[in-house]
Amino acid sequence: MTRCFLLLALLCSTSFATAQSINLASYNIRYDSPDDAKKGNGWQQRHGAIARMILFHDFDIIGTQEGLHHQLLDLQKKLPGYAFAGKGRDDGKSKGEHTAIFFKKSRYELVAEDTFWLSEDTTQPNKGWDAALPRVCTWIELREITSQKRFFVFNTHFDHRGAKARQESARLILKKIPEIAGTNPAILMGDFNFDQNNESYALLQKSGLVGDAYTLAETTYAENGTFNNFDINQKNDHRIDHIFLTNRFKVKKYGVLTDVYWSPGNADGNQASRVRIPSDHYPVNVVAVPVN
Repeated sequence: MTRCFLLLALLCSTSFATAQSINLASYNIRYDSPDDAKKGNGWQQRHGAIARMILFHDFDIIGTQEGLHHQLLDLQKKLPGYAFAGKGRDDGKSKGEHTAIFFKKSRYELVAEDTFWLSEDTTQPNKGWDAALPRVCTWIELREITSQKRFFVFNTHFDHRGAKARQESARLILKKIPEIAGTNPAILMGDFNFDQNNESYALLQKSGLVGDAYTLAETTYAENGTFNNFDINQKNDHRIDHIFLTNRFKVKKYGVLTDVYWSPGNADGNQASRVRIPSDHYPVNVVAVPVN
């Protein structure tokens, strides 16, 4: 009887260890723009709030978009428990915007990583189709330290102008995920610059490969769309930032997080404190559990 009880306890603990939830976020952190600083929304004014938000919500993995290399280093200093992977879109090294992925070093081991361009030539910096700018997708393979389970995370930022580029980028990523991840669990996140009513969204959602966490979640909290333009009073239902997952995950929760912070007023009282948003996008937060 004692041996049976111990065996049952061991099986239960093993099952629990292999099914720990993953706290995911996709967050366009907005590039460091001098024009933003003039309006009180500069990177130096808001990156502390972004780091504190990440720590408070205790994200395991964060896919970021638009971050320049120095912005990523700023975040890493404030997030010592995280490492990040990703290459700059302009030179394949550190120049230009990144689609960097941060992950907890205490929980995950980085097995492999790479970045490819969303274009006809995926191997080097260039613009694809009718895109206005070079666009990239960064992927990482992680191994959970406790369970030794492996999975893949893809993080991207589609072009804001080229409709054909967005369509072809979706098709390209649908091809790349099985090529890179095989049948392993995979997560696709990013700023797609299209909402849930767009035909490019339908390419992903109806692909049979990945599904939108918003439609899969047991609990949904989305009181606003994901783009805010630094305007706290802007209300819409356009979700242009998404997290998609393969059927190797069960989605427990989905949320669009509308956290804010307060900027200080001037000492002379000529300018009062005011509420601000840490970026011109709200982060998407998903809690998912690996299955199978």
